[in-house]
Amino acid sequence: MSKNLVIVESPAKSKTIEKYLGSDFKVLSSKGHIRDLATTGKFGLGVDIENGFTPNYVAIKGKSKDISALKKEAKAADKVYLATDPDREGEAISWHLKDELGLKDKDYDRIVFNEITKGAVTDSFNHARKIDDLMVRSQETRRILDRIIGFRLSKLMQSKTGGKSAGRVQSVALKLICDREDEINKFVTEEYWTIDALFPSFTASLFKYKDDKIEIKNELEARKIENELSNSYKIESVEEKSKKKQSKPPYITSTLQQDAIVKLNFNSKKTMSIAQKLYEGINIGTETVGLITYMRTDSIRLSNDFISETYKFIENEYGKEYVGAVKKSKKTENVQDAHEAIRPSSILRTPEKLKEYLTKDEYKLYNLIYYRALASLMKEATQKVTTLILDNNNYKFKATGTVTTFDGYLKAYKAFENSEDKELPDVANYKSDVLVTDDVELKQHFTEPPARYTEAKLIKEMEDLGIGRPSTYAATMSTIVDRGYVELKEKKFYPTEIGIETNKKLQEFFSDLINVKYTAKMEDDLDNIANGEVVWNELLDKFFRRFEPMVENAFDNMEKKEAEKTGEVCPECGHDLVIRKGRYGEFVACSNYPTCKYIKKEEKEKAPAVEVCDCIKCGSKIVERTTRKGKVFYGCSNFPKCKEAYWDKPVGEKCPECNSMLVEKDGAIKCSSCDYEK
Repeated sequence: MSKNLVIVESPAKSKTIEKYLGSDFKVLSSKGHIRDLATTGKFGLGVDIENGFTPNYVAIKGKSKDISALKKEAKAADKVYLATDPDREGEAISWHLKDELGLKDKDYDRIVFNEITKGAVTDSFNHARKIDDLMVRSQETRRILDRIIGFRLSKLMQSKTGGKSAGRVQSVALKLICDREDEINKFVTEEYWTIDALFPSFTASLFKYKDDKIEIKNELEARKIENELSNSYKIESVEEKSKKKQSKPPYITSTLQQDAIVKLNFNSKKTMSIAQKLYEGINIGTETVGLITYMRTDSIRLSNDFISETYKFIENEYGKEYVGAVKKSKKTENVQDAHEAIRPSSILRTPEKLKEYLTKDEYKLYNLIYYRALASLMKEATQKVTTLILDNNNYKFKATGTVTTFDGYLKAYKAFENSEDKELPDVANYKSDVLVTDDVELKQHFTEPPARYTEAKLIKEMEDLGIGRPSTYAATMSTIVDRGYVELKEKKFYPTEIGIETNKKLQEFFSDLINVKYTAKMEDDLDNIANGEVVWNELLDKFFRRFEPMVENAFDNMEKKEAEKTGEVCPECGHDLVIRKGRYGEFVACSNYPTCKYIKKEEKEKAPAVEVCDCIKCGSKIVERTTRKGKVFYGCSNFPKCKEAYWDKPVGEKCPECNSMLVEKDGAIKCSSCDYEK
């Protein structure tokens, strides 16, 4: 009997959703993208530049079987529902599926949901539509731009500098890091001093002389002021003000990554991986449900249903006086408001209730997301701020104190935010208007250069400057490290020698394009394609006419970095041997290439195989191995007679459901073949 076919991106998501829809629906996964640009044609771009930048798509390697299976199911189905992610990338995947499966408009509908809960998934069928071609064009243009810039500049860098790659967003991120390093190197440290008057329960700091701001440049000036002070400090003024302390809005992708880096010590890649699992569905005993909304967003909007549910929760848990107002976005640009902020799918699923069903890291991230969303809808805290000004021979000292008079959102969020009170004494009760102390502290300081970027700070900077999109931040951070352009030391980015050289060459020949302003404008243009205000191939044509002459000029005029000599000579022709970079790393070869093609063979000591466990098929040892590209996997030592192998670390136990090997995966023990989890 024919069924309705629903196609999503993730296998985990398909299992969750199929439970919601019942026997009339079959839910399958495309396992992400099914097609990509070919590597044929001019410059291997997979784009017909002369004919309106027409893309040539081919099936991604290893996806042919998946496509054939989907075609078969689509042909047998009464209706196909394309339910890929609710953003431009997801829209493009739906379009590729429609095109590859040969679906007519009458054969399919596009559905989207921002959270994987039964209510949200079933309601999405009431809002079915057709594919948004403008969103697809915007994503397609981004992909073509990245292909053109990536292929052309990467080839240039490999041939001239030894750098591995360059890209539209990664090269601007590298520039930010290199520019900061230049600022640090050029920074001139200056000395300055501070003077504090120490009283029994508070400290007052010198900030003015008469009505002028005071700057103390050296010890001589500090000692001179100290000698002019008496031990009597006249109370010049006491000012009390009430101050409102607002909660922060719910998370968007960039702010979630920043907080997870700072508060949980997760890098952006790990954060997005865990968030994906929370979104796709977790078994919580009674059901499998998505615990958070879609994690790639730059909108702080919350649904009316969630707001209503949360207001009731706040009133019941904390009291009516703790119910606050909805946060409004201050952003007017670069916000793809197709879906909501990152929030729990239900405020009733508290982290405490779900702790037993989550891994340690899943719990930490869910806890962060949950309380941020909850606090965003709570009343602001109220604080009394007291400012005390003291006068000592026309030298003005200031002390401030803060006392929380109503905790508001801090009732729920205090664990995530430093909000310690700093109380001043009640000076109104002093018997005179003069305070006395002989305790004066002089401190020497030195100005410091701007701090190097941490991953959190770099993501915030890119977001503020309008570079990249939520889905690109984690990949950009990984790329610049993996390419060897930067190093992470004590959680800070340091540009490497090759990173500095690559950036220098890019700025020498492509400063008009590889910069913050141009990259941010390109993001706006991509938004305008989605809005129907810019024609996609006209934008590409304008870009390419400007870009390609720059590339040709760089190939002709960029000085090639001389290969590093090893001090040895070629045994075949007598020329110097040099270190070259290849697909699998560095190797030693003749400098007289291509006339002489000698390559020195490396004599590597074979490390003893690390034994992991017994093979459940033949009883030999499963050992740790690496692929040619250096990726770790686990295979039987009895290969090729026994071909048992796993990407995840096996534990030597059989699955009680299917007898396959159990492996360590995502912080849990799972079956390598079926859905069993120990």
